[in-house]
Amino acid sequence: MAGAGVGDGPAADGQHVLDNPAFASLTGPHARFAERRGRVLRYPLDVSPWLALPDEPDARDWADLAALAGSGAEIPLAGYCGDVPDGWEITFRIEGVQFVDDGLAAAPDAEAVRLGPADVPEMLDLVDRTRPGPFLPRTVDLGTYLGIRRGGALIAMAGERLRPPGWTEISAVCTDPAFRGEGLATRLILAVAHGIRERGETPFLHTSAQNAGAIRLYESLGFRLRRRTAFLAARAPERLADERAAVPVA
Repeated sequence: MAGAGVGDGPAADGQHVLDNPAFASLTGPHARFAERRGRVLRYPLDVSPWLALPDEPDARDWADLAALAGSGAEIPLAGYCGDVPDGWEITFRIEGVQFVDDGLAAAPDAEAVRLGPADVPEMLDLVDRTRPGPFLPRTVDLGTYLGIRRGGALIAMAGERLRPPGWTEISAVCTDPAFRGEGLATRLILAVAHGIRERGETPFLHTSAQNAGAIRLYESLGFRLRRRTAFLAARAPERLADERAAVPVA
């Protein structure tokens, strides 16, 4: 699943955990969330849409992926840069970029509050209005989410998603349109990054390669481009070879 690396050197086996971050997360710090079929892993459907293929998937892996997701299902394959087998259809693809901390001025924020399950309805409403990317009813379980409120209303948030060993992804960065231009997203990114660093981990994030505004912001904050990647989805074949159920990772 590796893309074009820009910077960090590979691990001893030629792969870096950030080349396949969902797989590294689900076989590492997020193993408690993992649902598995063969070598294919996914988060529960109410936690995250991320699925994870091994670095070099073979025909059995693709069959397991199709069976795990269901016949004819549209499957997100964020970060996958190879070809799909015959019978599969690419339904969506945009180019993406991955950034890593390269000198962030990370710091806590006095106005930021920790968000939890009781805040999920407001978080889902904010996400629905701002479209920062996938955020589901249990996404908040993946890590720390911080928000800023005004008049009791949630107006901005950011939090943690993937956790490959030694790293944590910053995600769901969004601000109510009525409050944009106040630097709230910047403050929350730096506050979330501070918590990540306090655990001895390094922040990273993803965005669309076409999102010039976000890229300028991340670079100005001290993020460095590490690799180019892709966000795509593919439709599984309608007919599956067998119907074994997904099982949790032991």
